[in-house]
Amino acid sequence: MSILERFSLAGQVALVTGGGRGLGFEMASALAEAGAHVIVTGRTTATLEDAVRTIRAAGGTAEAAVFDIADRGGQRAVMAEIDKIHGRLDILINNVGARDRRPLAEFDDEAVLELLRTDLAAAITLSRDASVLMKRRNYGRLIAVTSISGHVVMPGDCVYPAAKQGLTGLMRAMAVEFGPHGITSNAIAPGWFATETNAAMAANEELMPFVRQRIPVQRWGRPDEIAGAALFLASAAASFVNGHVLTVDGGMTVTM
Repeated sequence: MSILERFSLAGQVALVTGGGRGLGFEMASALAEAGAHVIVTGRTTATLEDAVRTIRAAGGTAEAAVFDIADRGGQRAVMAEIDKIHGRLDILINNVGARDRRPLAEFDDEAVLELLRTDLAAAITLSRDASVLMKRRNYGRLIAVTSISGHVVMPGDCVYPAAKQGLTGLMRAMAVEFGPHGITSNAIAPGWFATETNAAMAANEELMPFVRQRIPVQRWGRPDEIAGAALFLASAAASFVNGHVLTVDGGMTVTM
């Protein structure tokens, strides 16, 4: 197999949570372009339908699964449908992440638990369910989208970094537990990307001196620049990469 052939995902089935927009969409599109059939999830039907149409128009194959990632009933239903229709799941990208920036003292107990359910617990249970399908074929790729938050943090943002660091621990533990079954577990830690969510910040010229000072490439990341990292970790080219956090931040976390 040539090096380029190792990046092919032909015949594989991938599930990308939060795949309707932003970084999730870019990763889903990359997997589809490489030959995978991609299932994109989210809570908004119109957004997912637009994503599926765009992927198909580019020559890929995709379908939508509309549900709240923190809903265990929805998770079970999606996994059952994937098993029934496709009989396999080769790649899972846990991408969904909610954020609530405010001082920790302003969080009540339920607000903390709600964020942890979405950002951490959902990935644990979905990964567990996915591993069942992957073990049947002795092959799989579990990928968690974490964050540079936790390595570098800003005031008023405690729960999100805690959840993302929890995902890092989950990925490392799964690398050890599932490695003997041919399943690798890795993470992608994005830095500052100019997605729809961050559009206002990315357009704020007052922030640019800070960006130039803290990010060696002196700019925000383009959403499509996450695609290569996802494709690499999902492919046979990364067959011996297990338990790794691939940071994609333009050098922000290594800057003094």
